[in-house]
Amino acid sequence: MWKRATSSLKSLLSFHITQEGSKLNNAFHCHRFISGSPLHFQEKDVVSPKHMDSVITFVLGGPGSGKGTQCARIVETFGFKHLSAGDLLRKEMVSDSEYGAMILETIREGRIVPSAVTVRLILREMQYGDNRKFLIDGFPRSEENRIAFEHITGTEPDFVLFFDCPEEEMVKRVLSRNQGRIDDNIDTIKKRLKVFEALNLPVIDHYARRGRLHRINAVGTEDEIFEQVRPVFAACEQTAA
Repeated sequence: MWKRATSSLKSLLSFHITQEGSKLNNAFHCHRFISGSPLHFQEKDVVSPKHMDSVITFVLGGPGSGKGTQCARIVETFGFKHLSAGDLLRKEMVSDSEYGAMILETIREGRIVPSAVTVRLILREMQYGDNRKFLIDGFPRSEENRIAFEHITGTEPDFVLFFDCPEEEMVKRVLSRNQGRIDDNIDTIKKRLKVFEALNLPVIDHYARRGRLHRINAVGTEDEIFEQVRPVFAACEQTAA
């Protein structure tokens, strides 16, 4: 299952990704989602990977499904680099970048930040360090996200984890975690769960059809859940070796 992509990560990033938040403005205007139609990309926006030896795993699940906790265990056990789309957006939100205020308002409303912004933030982080094994947590949250990522990078994830958790359990966990996040309140949680059901489930169905999805029962103790996760990564490491 480890997919050997065909692009150097530095080459992939050098043309499109910069450190300055203002560059996200250009990225946003290059990728528009109009009236539910597919994304329209200009030729210069599509980057084809070349001889990149990276492993990309998407980690999906509703708010409070335990994705972050399990990602920490995966990092510790299998040496992946954890990239949380939500954390990256919150970090950008409090920065002085042009899109900070837009991200703040979007998250407050429980809506999804434009795909181009999120993809650029993720790719910007992927360039740091020598680790080529990535857990991309909380992304893609919509078909728009998925299409944007695949068009920009020219590749798909090697596999996708979906932490399947009942709504009442997710609400209970979010309200009890007390992390001081602006979106950890009952009204926003309900909005986020509605958005998740409407937009994230089609992504999950897509990767299930592609044979890349691993569905994890996210009810139980941290150890019990990780015992479902461990064989997925152990099998892939064995295949790679």
